[in-house]
Amino acid sequence: MKLKKLLLPVMAGVLALGLAACGDDDKEAKEAKENKPTEENAGQEPTKEDLAAAEEMQKKLVEQQVDAKEVVAIVNEEELKGEEYNAVLMSIQGRMQEMGQDPTSDEASEQLKQQTLDTLINQTLILQKAQEAKIEASEAEIDEEYAALEEQFGGKEAIEEALESQDMNIDDLKAQIAESIVFEKYQDKVAAPDKVSEKEIEEYYAQIEAQSKDSGEELPPLEEVSKDIQAMIENQQQQEKLAAHVEELKENADIDLKI
Repeated sequence: MKLKKLLLPVMAGVLALGLAACGDDDKEAKEAKENKPTEENAGQEPTKEDLAAAEEMQKKLVEQQVDAKEVVAIVNEEELKGEEYNAVLMSIQGRMQEMGQDPTSDEASEQLKQQTLDTLINQTLILQKAQEAKIEASEAEIDEEYAALEEQFGGKEAIEEALESQDMNIDDLKAQIAESIVFEKYQDKVAAPDKVSEKEIEEYYAQIEAQSKDSGEELPPLEEVSKDIQAMIENQQQQEKLAAHVEELKENADIDLKI
């Protein structure tokens, strides 16, 4: 698990909905999927060619970054620096790679830059409005989230080692946790989901059941996944409402792009 600055919750979900446009088309995704390790060679050591390709890809990914101190945008008089831009950029690059897309291709590079700026600006606008609304994260809330992360990493030493590898410390992580909590509180305030009906859950289940049959997979009974489906529908509602809210914020914001 990596501990670089991640996209804030929900905004990451909103972002994921638009990532398909960044990879030209499904051809690259298909090719990447076909080139993934199979069960037969999954345990084999990478070849020199594999290592060289990985090193070249990493070099291209780094080349897309900007100077950490460079001002990339000004949002309502708040300067956004390259350090923040690069953190979001890396998250999006990772998501694209997970989807089998090449973030360094000519087709993707410019869209990736715009997507990174949009995401960073969106997050900034939300946090600015949350600050205006005096929404805060308590020490108890931060400590609770941190304790859960520490457990996931296998203890204090493990998480400190992971943080050090990302040029971070515990204070940096807790600051990110605080922002995440504030973000979620603001989201619940302005984009609360509507009540999900049984009919909506049943219709959603019918859709994924049909997809499961097409792929030869067996879906658990509705009663076993009803709550999960409700949560997914609510999450989708929140993402859509939050995206619309952000567009309203942009209309009234003073945004100056510098790159």
